[in-house]
Amino acid sequence: MVKLIWDALDDRLVETGVEKGVLFVEGATKGVAWNGLTGVTETPSGAETTDLYADNQKYGGLQSAEKFGGTIEAYTFPDEWMECDGSVEVVPGLVVGQQPRKSFDMAYRTNIENVAGGAGSGYKIHLAYGCKAAPSERPYKTVNDSPEAMTFSWTFTTTPIALDGHKPTALLTINSTKVTPTALTALEKIIYGDAATEPRMPTPNEVVTLIGTP
Repeated sequence: MVKLIWDALDDRLVETGVEKGVLFVEGATKGVAWNGLTGVTETPSGAETTDLYADNQKYGGLQSAEKFGGTIEAYTFPDEWMECDGSVEVVPGLVVGQQPRKSFDMAYRTNIENVAGGAGSGYKIHLAYGCKAAPSERPYKTVNDSPEAMTFSWTFTTTPIALDGHKPTALLTINSTKVTPTALTALEKIIYGDAATEPRMPTPNEVVTLIGTP
């Protein structure tokens, strides 16, 4: 038997920050870095239970499908994002709005920190699939004595894709403290690219196979 211990030094972990955003536009040959990314809010929904009654008592419940979406916030965005936001540059410098919106995949990283200085610090890589952004407002304001940089914000929905042995999914999360260094390095090479490899979005099946390789 093992006695439970609370607040051990190695267990005082928090998640913080968002960085290393990568955008993978539908049909594009490679991913691009998203500079100026300030926040990604993951917003699951659905999975609501509908109660069933029979013989004057609760008979059971049916649960609705779970959906995944969220919000992206940034000070700026790569040019490739415009097609995901319903804009097309028809000639250099001329952008036309209200056009069809392209789907996209996205990768971003959050940090794991040990606030007590113990072990366990690392990061999580989040992979979002089948995303589509909704129109959003852009509040242009006059410059005053307390200037603020304009922040762009978009909500997005997702369409899950196939994963062998599991229900289709739109979100994978990889914890750097729990996977092998070899698998993590191989995965990051795919997502971020290197001198000889263009960055691309791996499929869920590819990620599972890669992480599960000793």
